[in-house]
Amino acid sequence: MEEQFVWITARRIKPGTLDDFEGAWRPEPAPQGLRRAFAYWSEDGAEIIGVSFWDTRESCDAYRASEAEVRRRQAMAPYVVEERESFYRGRELAIPVR
Repeated sequence: MEEQFVWITARRIKPGTLDDFEGAWRPEPAPQGLRRAFAYWSEDGAEIIGVSFWDTRESCDAYRASEAEVRRRQAMAPYVVEERESFYRGRELAIPVR
C-alpha cells in the first residue's frame, strides 16, 4: 500500500469562536504539495483536529516554514487556547472482507 505523509494538529479554542477560527484556519492559496485536508470538531466546538495529507515530508516542512503559514497562524492566534501538532508517516489499513 502507498505510504502517506500526514500532519495532524489538535487545537482547543476559546468558547464561541468556532466560526471565526474556521475563517482564519483555511490556508490561502492552497499549499504546494498538499493533497487533502480534513477538519473535525468536537460536539461542543471547543476542539478542532486538522488532518492534512502531503506529497512528501519536505513539502509539508516547506509550507510550515513559509510566510503564508506565519500569517495563517497569526490570524488563528486570537482564538487558540492550546495547540498540539505532529507529523506522521503511514498507510491505509486493509480491512478484512466479511
